Amino acid sequence: MKIESIRLKNFKSFQDAQMQDMPNLCVIVGANGSGKTTLFNVFGFLRDAFTSNIHTALAKQGGSRGLGEVRSRGQRGDIEIELKFRIASDAPLATYLLIIGEKDEKPIIRKEVLKYRRGSRGRPWHFLEFSEGRGYAVTNELADVSDEEELTREEQTLKAPDILAVKGLAQFEKFPVVKALGDLIERWHISDFHINRARPEQEAGYAEHLSTEGDNLSLVIQYLHDRHREVFDIILKRLSERIPGISRIDAKTTEEGRVLLRFQDGSFEDPFLARYVSDGTIKMLAYLVLLYDPEPHPFLCVEEPENQLYPKLLAELAEEFRLYANRGGQVFVSTHSPDFLNATRLEEAYWLVKENGYTKIKKASEDEQISEYIQLGDQLGYLWKEGFFIGADPR
Repeated sequence: MKIESIRLKNFKSFQDAQMQDMPNLCVIVGANGSGKTTLFNVFGFLRDAFTSNIHTALAKQGGSRGLGEVRSRGQRGDIEIELKFRIASDAPLATYLLIIGEKDEKPIIRKEVLKYRRGSRGRPWHFLEFSEGRGYAVTNELADVSDEEELTREEQTLKAPDILAVKGLAQFEKFPVVKALGDLIERWHISDFHINRARPEQEAGYAEHLSTEGDNLSLVIQYLHDRHREVFDIILKRLSERIPGISRIDAKTTEEGRVLLRFQDGSFEDPFLARYVSDGTIKMLAYLVLLYDPEPHPFLCVEEPENQLYPKLLAELAEEFRLYANRGGQVFVSTHSPDFLNATRLEEAYWLVKENGYTKIKKASEDEQISEYIQLGDQLGYLWKEGFFIGADPR
């Protein structure tokens, strides 16, 4: 599954912005305050709305009193989020539109639409359309229907006007595109890794996937070692190629019921604990655990992966992200590192810039001057440092 474009209206600094022709790996740069974190917040917002409701999702974005704190400054209109995606490379382009407004000073879903073409021509068919808790969904989506008039629409009423219709319908196989969208939103991963959360000993437990902050790293290592030894061995091999001296990793449970992450240096007989390992080693290990998950996330967002990592490792990390994306999991990365951007391909690079107080999204491949320099053998990170990404000062 792949997201091909995102359109945002009145969402914080994105008063009217669009990100189009998105590749498997998208690398985003921009000055401080340009909106990189806000762009990632859109995905967190949609996941919170899917797992709970719009009111809760707004509160987590700072809008506990409604839309006012999330809506773009100086604007009074509704918030709009539009995703265009394909559930497979040969599948039709689908569009999901979510419009959030207010009624009686409470947030509501003004409109929620899922539409796509069954054929190669004509206007898209609406397979789901709801407004303020009421609407319809097509129940013969899987049938061999050649005319939109043949669609069977079933009227539904939701429990509340701030609940997403896709939340309920995604549970049913007879709505394959809705289900695919629901799986994408529910399973995408926004990484906010913190070294100080990954180092401490963990209470004995069970974890299959790395958490957002990485605080269950030792538990996931233990799980991979016990249940997916081939994946564990790949991670160790990749880590030893990047961090000289590391020959073994394991997770040991103490008598007190705590899990210790231990590293073995080939030069020494005794292993040493995670608290004695460099920040860069822990962070590289965490990213490899994330990227070689036996059940990978369909979409990853990673902010500033360069922190704590030696600059020479960034090109290799960028290639790991690209390999993950090419295996089928789309990746968003924001960075302040010219070294990481140097490892980025022209079609993968975007930058954010503030215009009249609002964020716009620029694509490097659409800039003639940047494209020409790349054809002549220059690199994106150097061009960024020299100011060719207008409005995205790296300093």
